[in-house]
Amino acid sequence: MTWRANHQTEEGSMCHPSDAEAWRHFHRTYPDFAVEPRNVRLGLRTDRFAPYKKYGRMYSCWPIILTPYNLPPGMRMSFKYVFLTMVIPGPSNLKHLIDVYLESLIEELQNLWHVGVLTRDSVKNETFTMRVALMWTKNNLPAYGMVSRCSTVGVMGCPVCMEDIRVLYLQNGRKACYFDCHRQLLPLDHPYNRNNKAFTKN
Repeated sequence: MTWRANHQTEEGSMCHPSDAEAWRHFHRTYPDFAVEPRNVRLGLRTDRFAPYKKYGRMYSCWPIILTPYNLPPGMRMSFKYVFLTMVIPGPSNLKHLIDVYLESLIEELQNLWHVGVLTRDSVKNETFTMRVALMWTKNNLPAYGMVSRCSTVGVMGCPVCMEDIRVLYLQNGRKACYFDCHRQLLPLDHPYNRNNKAFTKN
């Protein structure tokens, strides 16, 4: 059962993802999933891991970890509830091949979302069809780019701003610079938006 169903927080505070607007929006969009509190909400995370560090030859692998978000915060990140679903072997960077390795996991998650699996509820002494939703992924920016197949480098390096990004190209360094682009996320009446001397090139 979702922990949020038996927990109340103060208005405006968030101590669990179920307090967030993204969680509520998901339930409004898929009410047939939300009506069953025993359905599982998952988060996926991955990042490159070098098991030999600097003492062996260069080798990296990618653990794929699933975490159930139905649990209270104190239990959700404990070792026994963090599921290592696979380890993608190295030795080199996966780059565009990560979707090949994830194909079996994606197929299983799709089946759990569309069809579900018959599950025994030992507390209520009944069986029900449990469905699973992958709510989100948690990665650093390079890993996010690999998992989502979205550009996270160059002039289109921000997956949120996309074509609205304000990027400066450094002629001498030949690199994209995002020094001034964060101001577009501020309120229109914020004083930084009128401060051209401190934030704008030249």
